[in-house]
Amino acid sequence: MATPTDTAVLTLTQWLSPAYPVGGFAYSHGLEAAIDAGAVTTVQDTGAWIADVLEHGAGWNDALFLVAAHRAGDAGALAGIDATARAFCASSERVMETRLLGQAFGSVTGDVWGFELGGLAYPVAVGHAARLQNLPLLLTTQIFLQAFMSNLVACATRLVPLGQTEAQRSIRELTPLCAQLAEQSLAAGLDDLSSTAFLADIASMKHETQYSRIFRT
Repeated sequence: MATPTDTAVLTLTQWLSPAYPVGGFAYSHGLEAAIDAGAVTTVQDTGAWIADVLEHGAGWNDALFLVAAHRAGDAGALAGIDATARAFCASSERVMETRLLGQAFGSVTGDVWGFELGGLAYPVAVGHAARLQNLPLLLTTQIFLQAFMSNLVACATRLVPLGQTEAQRSIRELTPLCAQLAEQSLAAGLDDLSSTAFLADIASMKHETQYSRIFRT
């Protein structure tokens, strides 16, 4: 396997950094509702919840959508992947999240790199942009999953709340799972889509009518 270039690594860390203006900080992916309901109250709860979302929910599926978009041979295939990505969102807020993140990513990346990304769902937009920029697929998927996980940890840091050291320890402990899932996703396909993180799905639905909330999802 070829070693990623410094430019590839730095491009991906720019795209998937919290500083990249996609607004990921505004979305909790239903975690805010889980914390409000008392389902997540400790650093251990936080790690277990996020690990389940990564391995059995949207994390795994988003990795598959990213990989499929990176490998898509034409616009028709890409459109089909995008439609499936939206269909696999379990709630209206999840659809909004992937749509708005994808639009923001596509807009700024298009302006800076000169790509025409359109209004793709977020993992599809990242995968397609990585293909256009000739960025390595495994590294793209690894960093994408770590960024997704880190954003959820950041939500829990504010809401549980967690201490900064606990939060960074959680990110360190969950990073190997991101690397493992990225490896697995390269050997899988859209036939391997699956979601059994039902509590996370229910939490995202309950968040839609939550009385007081900070995050958009």
